[in-house]
Amino acid sequence: MIVPGSRSQELAAALAAETGADLAAVEFERFPDGESMARVQGAPDEAVVVASTTTDAAHVELLQLQDAVREAGASEVTTVLPYMGYARQERAFEAGEPVSARAVARAISTGTDRVVTVNPHVELVCDYFDVPAESVDAAPRLAEPLADDLTDPIFLSPDEGAVDLATSVRDAYGRGAVDFFEKTRLSGDEVEIQPSDAAVAGRDVVVTDDIVATGSTMSESIAVLRDREAAGVHVACVHPLLATNARSKLARAGVEAIYGTDTIERAVSAVSVAPVVADVL
Repeated sequence: MIVPGSRSQELAAALAAETGADLAAVEFERFPDGESMARVQGAPDEAVVVASTTTDAAHVELLQLQDAVREAGASEVTTVLPYMGYARQERAFEAGEPVSARAVARAISTGTDRVVTVNPHVELVCDYFDVPAESVDAAPRLAEPLADDLTDPIFLSPDEGAVDLATSVRDAYGRGAVDFFEKTRLSGDEVEIQPSDAAVAGRDVVVTDDIVATGSTMSESIAVLRDREAAGVHVACVHPLLATNARSKLARAGVEAIYGTDTIERAVSAVSVAPVVADVL
């Protein structure tokens, strides 16, 4: 049985259709004191809880769903984290700071037998779980919504660390070059972008990344490409978090289109990760 979190309704339905499993009925309630309740109807033998943890409240909801299916009699629980919140806090940078990804992973581990994540920011986070955990790569899915007639396309990652993701999208698309920007983080929200030597004039550029959060780095990349007379600039990301005014930042920078997956359900979620998740269930 597929058990959807409140923030992963579309993906859970797609996963149920992909696997042929039943889709559980779940009720969500909030009490006057602010506490929440997630109630699962039915008694599954095996449960797959699908829940993106985009907020602190979503983390609590996930723990409740895990506990609810156990109470309902599930003997085996798999937790699918399409987007794992706090995964970017995978290490402590100063003494006294938590490794938040590890703390969250340990909490999630208490209610499940297995974890599946989708393109975590760093693969290391899978090691933090106390149960078997694996990641799946949904990047090739991002090629599907791209137009077939892109002009001499180049798939560009915002930094060298995301080149593999850009290569995956390019390979799935079937043609094009791959390159990256040099990125230097000056502070928590200030990034300096240095363009690569790639010739982009007159070419369609697909800027790829695992996540677009505030849009600051991506919008700077787009502005540089526009200055260098790219024919068109498209953004493809696995996790379209698009916090606060990120979408308008990208529009002002001159993006032609944004394509994301349904790990985070947004208006730009053009393709589902259900097939790649179904392959490992």
